[in-house]
Amino acid sequence: MADASFKQEFLETHNAYRAKHGAQPLTYNSELNAAAQKWADHLLQMGSLGHSNTKDGENVYNMWSSAPLKLTGKEAVESWYNEIKDYNWGRPGFSGSTGHFTQVVWKESTELGVGLATDGNKVFVVGQYRPAGNMNMPGYFEKNVLPQA
Repeated sequence: MADASFKQEFLETHNAYRAKHGAQPLTYNSELNAAAQKWADHLLQMGSLGHSNTKDGENVYNMWSSAPLKLTGKEAVESWYNEIKDYNWGRPGFSGSTGHFTQVVWKESTELGVGLATDGNKVFVVGQYRPAGNMNMPGYFEKNVLPQA
């Protein structure tokens, strides 16, 4: 389960990146936190990465090591945001290689939930977003995924 410092860093990292793209800060939603935690626990139990069937937006992350892991709230968000390097600003839209990034900065998303599950060597992080981002309708990416200011 994500401790207070992990949760704070996770939220602050999201909001720092969102500010660069003209998106308002996210706030935590206890319902999303509970759902994200439940899914993170499930992923750890299964031992593999995958998305839940939520109607909310969702980013998933995992890492593993033979040495004990201590993941920070910043690391998962940075890995998602770093997909910006592959985003095609000339052809805005959804891509499997940039969907984590676009969800992080999606302007219409206002609420966030986070879950973390670990056995010490494997860690799974789930971020859930409401309203969901990555809506692939005409004009949605142009108005929700803005270039850095």
